Amino acid sequence: MKSQYERNLHYLLAVLGIFLGTVLDQTTKYFALTRLKGQKPYVIIKGVFQLEYLENRGAAFGLFQNQKLFFYISVAIICAVVVWFYARVPMSRHYMPLRVCAVLIVSGALGNFIDRVRLDYVVDFLYFKLIDFPIFNVADIYVTVTTIFLFLLLCFYYKEEELEQILHSGKRRRRAD
Repeated sequence: MKSQYERNLHYLLAVLGIFLGTVLDQTTKYFALTRLKGQKPYVIIKGVFQLEYLENRGAAFGLFQNQKLFFYISVAIICAVVVWFYARVPMSRHYMPLRVCAVLIVSGALGNFIDRVRLDYVVDFLYFKLIDFPIFNVADIYVTVTTIFLFLLLCFYYKEEELEQILHSGKRRRRAD
């Protein structure tokens, strides 16, 4: 079992990771806002990938347009569930992928939340023109890629017993106290 110091260090690193991930997202959005807004798209690879400013007042694929309360509640629930889950994940190296996933999901949720509070919309600017994929941002990458990775981890890497141990670890801790 890890010492309290090691556990606190893991929590501190998680908070630092969330902070850095959110700063990276907000920095890229700042540049999109100041350099792309009102401009023609900036083509990186013609016909394939470009930077194009978009104000998104909904969720992915334009869902839930102008539903600010829905997004605020969603972020609160996501953060609460991730903190609850993170507290139960063992601090061993084997479970590090789950902890990294938790950090990235919270970073993405907070990055878009900050936009909604500050601007009333989310700044999107990455566009794969080749496949006409919806315009997205760094926070969206965190959430989408992490969700896919988490799905793969849960299906193919972790055993059912390991996941059960995580979900029920709080009960064991309370009994031990």
